[in-house]
Amino acid sequence: MKGWTASDIPDQTGRTAVVTGANSGIGYVTARELARHGAHVVLACRGESRGKEAEALIRSEVPEADVQFARLDLADLSSVRDFVRGYGHDRLDLLINNAGVMALPHRRTVDGFEMQFGVNHLGHFALTGLLLTKLLATPGARVISVSSGMHALANIELRDLNSERSYRRWMAYARSKSANLLFTHELSRRAQRAGAGLLAAAAHPGYANTNLQTAGARMEGRRAAERVMELGTRIFAQPAEAGALPTLHAATAPGVRPDSFTGPRIHGRGTPGPSWRAPWTRSDMASEQLWGASERLTGVAYEALERTRA
Repeated sequence: MKGWTASDIPDQTGRTAVVTGANSGIGYVTARELARHGAHVVLACRGESRGKEAEALIRSEVPEADVQFARLDLADLSSVRDFVRGYGHDRLDLLINNAGVMALPHRRTVDGFEMQFGVNHLGHFALTGLLLTKLLATPGARVISVSSGMHALANIELRDLNSERSYRRWMAYARSKSANLLFTHELSRRAQRAGAGLLAAAAHPGYANTNLQTAGARMEGRRAAERVMELGTRIFAQPAEAGALPTLHAATAPGVRPDSFTGPRIHGRGTPGPSWRAPWTRSDMASEQLWGASERLTGVAYEALERTRA
């Protein structure tokens, strides 16, 4: 049976999408394919030079592409607020929370959060909340959060969200990816309770060839480890074009269910389909507690959902 591919993306003409981390890897492919099918795509990237290079490259690959770079540093909540203030569109059909960091040495964001939790979860939590009025004003809008199969390594630790008691890079990464799924679960619950037409779902790329795998070793100057990771990724990982398909499916395919989790069908590879997720990522109590903590830490409240409910 033929699996779902990028050629199956429905026409996106007239729709607007924001893709975080769109300058490389999964984010770049996601942005390019949405633009190829007619969407206006905002490339939300931390670095201006790399963001504008991605913008130019997409236009060279897809001459009719309607794309624009906008600066967004998810490790700095003031940058998140600046991005939202500069977002000049009346609608937002797709918010793709794709950007992330993986297995870094211990670092903190500008606001003092552990970097993986701060970028992968809190930055996107704040971004989604600040763009919520645009999303709610757009019929059929979707918020897609990119998690990882590695979320299964660890649940969040509500008493130590910032890894202040101890820090293990892979555990911190797994917890941030569990946080992505809990965020999706709670946003979906709240949207449905409010009677909003917003769909929240999650996806993961499987084992894809991106620069995430080598970033930690490169930051620490561990050249041998970086080379080993590069070699392993080159041999075993699927290309970014394949890794982006679950995200594109969750964002555009008809019939996507709220709080669903889409990934490659077979052992981190292959065409998109429903993916297993750890039971704790559907815990109403945990998702509600994480939501409350995230509102306190970021200072972003999802008041528009409450007004819709009222």
